[in-house]
Amino acid sequence: MLLAELLAASERVAATRSRLAKIDALAECLRRLDASEVALGVAYLSGDTRQGRIGIGYAALKDALAATPAGAPGLTLAQVDEALARLDQTKGEGSAAERARMLAELFARATAPEHDFLARLLLGELRQGALEGIMLDAIAKAANLPAVRVRSAAMRAGGLPAVAEAALTEGEPGLARFALRVFQPVQPMLAQPAEDVAGAIERLGRAAFEWKLDGARVQAHKSGGEIRVYTRSLNEVTSALPEIVSALQDCPAREAILDGETIALKPDGTPYPFQETMRRFGRKLDVEASRAAFPLSVFFFDCLLAEGEDLTARPARERFDALAKVLPAKILIPRLVTGDREAAQAFYDDALARGHE
Repeated sequence: MLLAELLAASERVAATRSRLAKIDALAECLRRLDASEVALGVAYLSGDTRQGRIGIGYAALKDALAATPAGAPGLTLAQVDEALARLDQTKGEGSAAERARMLAELFARATAPEHDFLARLLLGELRQGALEGIMLDAIAKAANLPAVRVRSAAMRAGGLPAVAEAALTEGEPGLARFALRVFQPVQPMLAQPAEDVAGAIERLGRAAFEWKLDGARVQAHKSGGEIRVYTRSLNEVTSALPEIVSALQDCPAREAILDGETIALKPDGTPYPFQETMRRFGRKLDVEASRAAFPLSVFFFDCLLAEGEDLTARPARERFDALAKVLPAKILIPRLVTGDREAAQAFYDDALARGHE
């Protein structure tokens, strides 16, 4: 597929506020991709590249954008990917001039509208309204598959491109490949907001209420004596968060994937500002010094896998029961199951009084 064709779909998505129209535009584009282009097309339409961020900033793009644009579309998705792969592989001392030459060469092959698209793609600023949920529904529509199956596979796969390729080239059997596995982080499950306690009870009746901590989402994976910790963006941060590893050392489950929140708390139990928690995730970090200044606590609220069994399709009550069997109460998120509005409001007020939500 020509980059110009994908750009046209991107412009259609950006031009409408209708969710259904966005899905239709994306699905139509996805159907026209060759099998070898599906992963690339989904990545580009989602504002990502196969290589991730490759160190191209505003200064480098300023020179590349000075190149005379091509007069007619001719650049393909595969050619863009090849160029970005070469740029990503060109590193080290003396590479700046070569990277600048390669980038200028790529932009010289692109039309003026493609210049803008490529620049925003490389800067991570391609905001066109193709949010993940919309893209998932578009993949399902293009592949003529139930959206729930595509969403389930995407959560397990940790990303959209591979799932899109499987869905569009293999159908349902392709999605069956994506299983929950220890040390393969998965996309976090997301909650739906309610206006207030009364609204939640009116919608759900008897429901589980949990504190919402202003911390950082973490996913802990355990297999035997090995424990690894991942962020919500699926990056491993085990070495930066030894408190979480320590908290799980006595977990009796041989295999488990646990979802939780880590937060820096003051001696009185109230939270430090969110920024102090996030400092513990910095790249250049003296872990012991940071741990002494802002020790982290961790609280888990979900069990996705226990002893090799995938629990994600189970009701939330069963998953929390599984969690409570393998973790002590002190590292479980405070939780109340009730249909009583006053009890729920009191629980909510207590969370607020302690600095949470």
